[in-house]
Amino acid sequence: MSSESESLTVFCYSRCSTCRKALAWLDAEGIAYSVVDITSNPPTREQIKSAVNQLGDRKLLFNTSGKSYRSVGAAVIKAMTEDEALDALAADGRLIKRPFLQRSNGGVLVGFKADLWAETLKG
Repeated sequence: MSSESESLTVFCYSRCSTCRKALAWLDAEGIAYSVVDITSNPPTREQIKSAVNQLGDRKLLFNTSGKSYRSVGAAVIKAMTEDEALDALAADGRLIKRPFLQRSNGGVLVGFKADLWAETLKG
């Protein structure tokens, strides 16, 4: 699929500085996207499961510096089964590392690293 016809959905939180940086980068690069508020409309369980499969480690999906993560507790999250972790992430968008970018080809990017985003989206 060519990048011109690819659609990108960026799940983010308006008060998150990393999300704002990512959106500014996309704008500067002329890359079209749609924004979804991750707190009111988090990625689906299926999208999260796909992301875990791509990333190879569910820990990479958790926003370990967020209030939701701290209130649940690292030990509790570490002890969760895969299904429990997927359910928790799908239920509370604030648990998810952001921004969470979903490509129309099913690919995901989690967190914002300009060099990785450039390689993935423009390469």
